[in-house]
Amino acid sequence: MRLPTPYRPEADIVSHRLAALKGALDWTAAAAVAAPWVRAVRDRPPPFWAMESLLREYPISSAEGLALMRLAEALLRVPDAETAIALTADQLGRADFEGAADSTLSRLSSSAIALSKRFLPDPGHPGSEPGLMARLGARTVVAATLRAVQLLGRQFVLGQTIEEAMAEARSAHRKQEALRFSYDMLGEGARTDADALRYLDSYVNAIRSIATGADSGGTPEHNDGISIKLSALHPRYEDAQRERVMRELVPRAWELCELAADANLNLTIDAEEVDRLELSLEVFEVLAAKVAAERPQWRGFGLAMQAYQTRALELVEHITAIARKYRLRLMCRLVKGAYWDAEIKRAQELGLPHYPVFTHKHHSDISYLACARALLAAPDAVYPQFATHNAGTIAAILQMAGDTPFELQRLHGMGEGVYREVMKSTTAPVRIYAPVGQHKDLLAYLVRRLLENGANSSFVNQLGDEAIAIDELLVSPLWLERDASLPLPSTLYGPPPARRNSNGVDLAVESMRAPLLAAYDECTVPAVAEFDAQRAADAVAVSAASYRTWSKTPVAQRAAVLRRAADALDAELPRFCALLVKEAFKTWGDAVAEVREAVDFLRYYADEAERVMRPVVLPGPTGESNELRLTGRGPWVCISPWNFPLAIFLGQVAAALATGNTVLAKPAEQTPAVALEAVRLLHAAGVPADAAQLLHGPGETVGAALVAAPGVAGVVFTGSTQVAKIIHRALAAKDGPIVPLIAETGGINAMVVDSSALPEQVVDAVVQSAFRSAGQRCSALRLLLLHESIADGVIEMIRGAAQELAAGDPSELATDVGPVIDREAFEGIQRHLQRLNAEARVLVAPASSAPAVANLIAPHAYLLPSIERVKTEIFGPVLHIVRWSGEPQAVIDQINALGFGLTLGIQTRIDSRAQAMAARAHVGNIYVNRNIIGAVVGVQPFGGEGLSGTGPKAGGPHYLLRFCAEQTLTINTTAAGGNAALLAASA
Repeated sequence: MRLPTPYRPEADIVSHRLAALKGALDWTAAAAVAAPWVRAVRDRPPPFWAMESLLREYPISSAEGLALMRLAEALLRVPDAETAIALTADQLGRADFEGAADSTLSRLSSSAIALSKRFLPDPGHPGSEPGLMARLGARTVVAATLRAVQLLGRQFVLGQTIEEAMAEARSAHRKQEALRFSYDMLGEGARTDADALRYLDSYVNAIRSIATGADSGGTPEHNDGISIKLSALHPRYEDAQRERVMRELVPRAWELCELAADANLNLTIDAEEVDRLELSLEVFEVLAAKVAAERPQWRGFGLAMQAYQTRALELVEHITAIARKYRLRLMCRLVKGAYWDAEIKRAQELGLPHYPVFTHKHHSDISYLACARALLAAPDAVYPQFATHNAGTIAAILQMAGDTPFELQRLHGMGEGVYREVMKSTTAPVRIYAPVGQHKDLLAYLVRRLLENGANSSFVNQLGDEAIAIDELLVSPLWLERDASLPLPSTLYGPPPARRNSNGVDLAVESMRAPLLAAYDECTVPAVAEFDAQRAADAVAVSAASYRTWSKTPVAQRAAVLRRAADALDAELPRFCALLVKEAFKTWGDAVAEVREAVDFLRYYADEAERVMRPVVLPGPTGESNELRLTGRGPWVCISPWNFPLAIFLGQVAAALATGNTVLAKPAEQTPAVALEAVRLLHAAGVPADAAQLLHGPGETVGAALVAAPGVAGVVFTGSTQVAKIIHRALAAKDGPIVPLIAETGGINAMVVDSSALPEQVVDAVVQSAFRSAGQRCSALRLLLLHESIADGVIEMIRGAAQELAAGDPSELATDVGPVIDREAFEGIQRHLQRLNAEARVLVAPASSAPAVANLIAPHAYLLPSIERVKTEIFGPVLHIVRWSGEPQAVIDQINALGFGLTLGIQTRIDSRAQAMAARAHVGNIYVNRNIIGAVVGVQPFGGEGLSGTGPKAGGPHYLLRFCAEQTLTINTTAAGGNAALLAASA
C-alpha cells in the first residue's frame, strides 16, 4: 500500500495535523481579514438562484427544501406525463410553500407553487381521478415546474455543450481577466463499456474544443482546463479489477493526457471514493511516468485531493514524492470532499474499525489547512489549487502562502459573493469548476452540492444566516474534539451494554485482506462422517437428556456462552471465510458478509433471549400474583441450507440454544465442513456437546428420520418450498404433541421500477440483487418489472453491466460470480435455460465457450411478455424482465397472485407511491430504492409469507418466541389466612 490504512482513530490524526500547523498560522489575523468579506456579502447578498440564497430560502432540513431537491433530482428525466404529475404532486404536496419568505422573488415563487398545488391530485389518495380542468391544470403545473427546474439547472451548469460553456466563459473572461475555468463533463461513473467510450469521446471533444481557445505557448496555469473522472472511463473502476483497469483504462486516460499536453492545458484527475484511492494512485503514477518520458515539458497534469479523508496529508506527501521522482511540476486541487455521507454509511455497513473521513466538520478544516501548508511548502513539485468557499480558509491560505504561487477555485453558481470580495484584495487567480452537460445529467451533481453545502455546519449555509454572528462564523477550527461525532461502526447499535456490531473487512485495503488470503492458502476442508439415520431416535434421546440440564441453565449464562462464541468467530473470521470460499464456493465479499451475519445472530439472540425470557408480572385483582414465563420446548431439529452454510446454520442453532432448547443440527449435505467447524466453536465456547449435535447426511434419509423421530419438540427449516411442505406433512402425520415448524423458503422476488427512478441506481441494484452470489440467495431478484417508457434504456444498461461481470474461480478477488453449488444444481438451471431460450427473448447470455470452472453459470436475462409467464423460482443467476404500464397497484396485485412473498424492490422517487405499493404487497421484506439482498440481523428481520415461509422473521424481535412454550403462574397470596398486603396498605 502506498498510504496508511484509512481506518485509524480520528483524534490521533487530528492531533498530528494540529502539530503540523503549529506556528504556521495566525487564525485570529486570518479571521480579521475574512470578516469584511462576510459583512459585504451579507450587505449585498447574491441573487436568489445562487446556492447560498437558495439554501437560505429553502433549507434542505425543511420539507420545502427537500421537496425542491427531490424534484430537481428526478423530474427532468421522467418521460411520461402521468408519472411527472404524480411526482410533482407527491413532492409539492408534502410541503408548505405559503409561509413568509425573505425576498420578493422567493415570495412570488412560493405563492406560485402554493397555487399550483391546488391543480395536482392528492398524493394521499393515489388513483383518485381529477376532473378535466384539474387534469389540464396538472399538466400546466408540471410544465411550469419542469421549466423552473431547468432554470435552476442553468445556474449550476455553465453550458449544455462545451461550445456553450466556452462562450459563457469568454463572456466572464472579458469582465474579470483573472478568471480561469476547469470544465467538468457531467455524468456519473460508467456502468457499461459503451458508457465509458461515450464519456471518452465527450472528453476528447471537450479537450479539442478548449484547445482552440488556449494559448499553447503559455502555461497551463493561465489556460482553461478539464477535469476527468476515471470511473467514467471504465465500468469496473474498482480495486478488485486492478488488472483490467491498468490494461484497459490507462490507454484511454493517456489519450486524454496527450491531447491536453499538446494544447498545454491543465488536466485534473478528479477525486473518487476512499476505496478507489490506492487504485487511482497506481493509475496516476503510471500516467506521470509516461508524462515524464513523452511530454516532460507539460506542467498541467494533476490530481484532486479530498481533505476530509483521514489520509489526506499522507496523500499530499505521496503526490509530492511522485512529482519529484519524475521531475514533474503537478497541479493539485485541494477540495473538502463530496461523498461524506456515503463514506460514513459504507464504514457502518462494512463494520470497519474507524471512519475513513473526519466526523467533525472542523476536523476536516484542520486537515485542509495542514494539506494546504504542505502543498505550499513544495513549489518545486506542486502548483496548489485551493477549492473552497470558506472565507476563513481563503484568508488563512493567503496568509500562509506568502509569495508562493497558487490559485483559488470555486464551483460555478456557488461562492460568488465571497469571491466577489476576495478578488478585490488579492491578485491570486481564480478558477471556476464548471459543469458542462445536459440538465438531466446535472441532477446527481446538483443534489450532492445541495447536501454538501446545505448541512447546518456548512459555511455556505451559515453565511446567509444573519442569526449567526460573524465572529461565530469565523471561529477558529484549530482545536481537537476527542470523541467522534458519530458512534463508531462497532457501536452502531448503541453504547455498551448494547450488542457490538460485527467486525468487517475492506477488501480494497491490502493489509485487511492479506489475512484472508493467507488463511485460504492454509485451509483444508475436513471430512465429516455421515450420521446413521437409523440412530435418529437415540440422538433425540441424548438431546432430551441434555435439555433437562441446559434448559435450567440461567438465561444469562446461556447468553454469555453465545457471546463467547460470537467473539471467537469474530476473531477467526479469516479462517471461516477461507472455508466458505473452498467448500461453498463463496466469493470473498460474500464470505466476509456471511461470517459477520453469523456473529450478529449469536449476539442478537443472546440479547433477545435475556429480553423475552424475563418473567412478566401481569396486573390483576388484589390477593394474587400473576406472572407470564417462557420456557424452552425440548430438542429442536435445525435443517439449514448450503447457500448460507454458516449464517443460517448458526442462526437457527443459536435461537434454539438461547431459549433453553437443545439442538439436532442437520446441515446441507454439500457444506458439512463449515457446520462442523461452527459446532466445534460452540462447544469450545461452553455449549455442552449433547446440547448441540451435528448430524450430517442426506435430507431424504437423515433429515427425514430426525423429523419423524418421537420426542422432537420443533423443527426449523430453510430451503425449498417443496421440502418445507414435505416436512409439514410429516409432522402433521406424527402421533403425540403438535410440533411447531418454522420454515423460510424461496420466492419469485420482484422489483418494480417506475419512470422516476434513476437508471444507474436501478442497474446497480438489479445487478447486485440478481447476480451476486450467483443468484443463490433466497432473497435474490428473479423478476424485474420496468415501466415501458424507460424499459429500452434500462435493459440496454443492464445488458452492458452484466457483461462486465467476471465469472470464474471464487478464490480470485476479481471474481464477481462463482459457480453454483454442485452438478445437480447446474443441470437443473441448464434445463430452465433451454426452456427460456425457446420461450423468451434472450437479453443477456455468455459466449458459448466452455466455462473454466466446474458448474459455472454466467448471468442470464430474458424478456417475457407478462408476469404470468414466470412460474418457477430459478435458483441461479437468471433474471426475467417484463415491461409494465398502467397503475402500479395493479402490478403489485399480479405479484401477489404468484403466491410467493419473500422480498420486493420498489424503485421510485414518488414517496406516496412507494408507501401505497408496500402496503398493498403481501411480501415479508420490501426495499425501496436499493438492492433487495443482504438483510441485516436486527435491522431488517428476514422472512416471508405464503409460499415463502411461515414466519416469524429471523433476526427479528419475534423470532425467539416461536422456540418457547408459555407458562402463566398464578398464586393466591391470601391462602395463609388473609390479604396482609392489602390490610397493611389500608392501615
